Amino acid sequence: MGVKVFYPKGEIQRESYRTKDGKKVPQHHWRVYDLIQQLPVGKVTTYKVICVTLREGSPRSVGTALANNPFAPFIPCHRVIASDRTIGGFCGEKPKTGSKNRSMVSDCDWKLRMLRLEGVRFDDQGRLIAPSLAMWQP
Repeated sequence: MGVKVFYPKGEIQRESYRTKDGKKVPQHHWRVYDLIQQLPVGKVTTYKVICVTLREGSPRSVGTALANNPFAPFIPCHRVIASDRTIGGFCGEKPKTGSKNRSMVSDCDWKLRMLRLEGVRFDDQGRLIAPSLAMWQP
């Protein structure tokens, strides 16, 4: 049985919703979350595709919205990758290069693990394998 998450849908609910920090969610973020919610398991898209589809913002603004996503994993921000088809960031973190002796698993490592569990494959350099099968276009 899945965990139920309150995700405000109506304008009144969204206007009154506040994050744990007491902040309002900007309208652009709501539009990003609504689109990302449609991403199916086993598919990924890019920050750029999201902003082009929405016809607003930039890949960076999409990344900011997802880094602040209070509805994860219900809104599956882990399914958004960089335009070069690498993992991109996660929870506001960029992948670390050259640090093999980390004692903690990074957020980007968790993103990669979640995607692999969903059937999305990356090579040893962190680049998406078989993009024609894994890329989602709204």
